[in-house]
Amino acid sequence: MYSIKVIQFEVDISLVKLELSYILYGESSESRINMTEIGGYFQLDLLPNNPYHVKALKLNTARNALIYLVKAKKIKKLFLPYFLCNSVSDMLDRNGVKYEYYNIGKDFKPLFKKELEEGSYLYIVNYYGQISDNEIICMKNKYANIILDNTHAFYNKPVHDIDTLYSCRKFFGVPDGAYLYTSSSLEETLEVDKSFDRMSHILGRFEGRATDFYNEFKKNDEKFKTLELRQMSALTSNLLGAIDYDNVSSIRNENYEYLNTHLNEINPLKLIKPLVPFSYPLLVKDGLTIKKRLTEKNIFIPTLWPNVIDNVPERTIEYDYSANILPIPCDQRYTTIHMKTIIEALKELL
Repeated sequence: MYSIKVIQFEVDISLVKLELSYILYGESSESRINMTEIGGYFQLDLLPNNPYHVKALKLNTARNALIYLVKAKKIKKLFLPYFLCNSVSDMLDRNGVKYEYYNIGKDFKPLFKKELEEGSYLYIVNYYGQISDNEIICMKNKYANIILDNTHAFYNKPVHDIDTLYSCRKFFGVPDGAYLYTSSSLEETLEVDKSFDRMSHILGRFEGRATDFYNEFKKNDEKFKTLELRQMSALTSNLLGAIDYDNVSSIRNENYEYLNTHLNEINPLKLIKPLVPFSYPLLVKDGLTIKKRLTEKNIFIPTLWPNVIDNVPERTIEYDYSANILPIPCDQRYTTIHMKTIIEALKELL
């Protein structure tokens, strides 16, 4: 944890700002003064420092948060769901970690009956925020060694004594970043990451169209494949501290409720209302074709983890969910007017 020195009242306000930068950058005001270039053009200002996850470890990516746990807990083997991005398995391969796959049920819960040996952990993904805290506690009591992936549930606070990781860029316009709650610590000093070269697609879309910067987005995604475990960058930390989390929560929930009101009757998924939604998952027939048709209307619905389609049999739940769930965006960029546009487009196609 970082510590902050006591500042005398008479000290210059610029030094106070430098001490505040210590929270973000992990450096003392003296070292900042010694290394700072004086004059010249302005950098990004220090934004308000009010992050949502305060007591978590701040790391650069969610997959590296998992590697942190592997190293800190000396994990020998992981059991992963088939319904998962291959970036996780690729990362485990690079780090020499053994793993096996397991299936999930229609309710997104693990179908896992094995007993975990010493050094083995069950990796549980909280898909679309569909696993309640009580269910998580039951899984902890049943399997003991579990890791919870809350990349779809950023707002869910961790359950006591359960290692839990979060991805920041799944919910916000930041270039990277992850949070990790764990009682285990790694006995090595992690370098602070730098994110300035991962911002072009985010800044470009802010002032332009997503399609114009999609290639930059893909290039940025490729960088994560070989990104070393590091602390969260000062840039990402600065941006995350300035987000209005209450407002984001309110917008996401309002949009989700609007979608659910109009789509619930045609949605085969029996959903529980998440605390704050990642997206609205609508299960349809021939989802890949519908997604393609929606792009013609400038509505872009991702295929989460397309590798699953290539790696599992067609009649499995994992194949069905990867190919045919439409994770409809309902985030803070949009209003119920946008949700109405999506619904009208879906009704034409369905």
